[in-house]
Amino acid sequence: MAGVVRHIPNVITTARILLVIPTAWMLWLTRYDDALLLMIIAGVSDAFDGYLARRFNWISRFGAAMDPLADKLLVVVMFVVFTLQGHIPLWVAAIVVGRDITIVCGAGVYKLLYEEVEISPTFISKANTVTQIVMLCLLMLSLLEVEVLSSIAHTLVDPFCFYLLAVLGVFSGLDYVFSWGSKAYRESKRRKQYRGRFRKTDSR
Repeated sequence: MAGVVRHIPNVITTARILLVIPTAWMLWLTRYDDALLLMIIAGVSDAFDGYLARRFNWISRFGAAMDPLADKLLVVVMFVVFTLQGHIPLWVAAIVVGRDITIVCGAGVYKLLYEEVEISPTFISKANTVTQIVMLCLLMLSLLEVEVLSSIAHTLVDPFCFYLLAVLGVFSGLDYVFSWGSKAYRESKRRKQYRGRFRKTDSR
């Protein structure tokens, strides 16, 4: 029984991934109130499964990999839908999605050439993620047409949040590129030195 219970965070994470589909569908149908409710459910469940994992040490490799993926998948899908609907400029979506693609491809190449890489979010990366979520919530609030609140939300989103997201997206992406590039350079240099010492030892 205890072995089953410890997988509760993984079940919640899987449910969050599946929740992306109805959330995207509600957005596409412009049912923004329902989409906002689903997003809130996803956020609460994210906090809950994280609490369970830390509190009872129900940590697993699946959860460590899928938890951030669930969050990122929801954000990317929402950006795509809002961009197709004309609520987010294409250039903003291109920076947001392009950054994520660059990070995933960079991690894949590093793993292929060297070893598994653990992505540890930096401060600027965390700020970028928080800004994305806040912007999406404000955008949905502005589309709900709730009198004064929607007007304030719209003012904050366009252009303030758009430009802030662009700056954070570019700099956080470059931060990962430079840090991984430096790590790859050091690893490549270390392996060359090792091969050089091995050749010298073998020649003797």
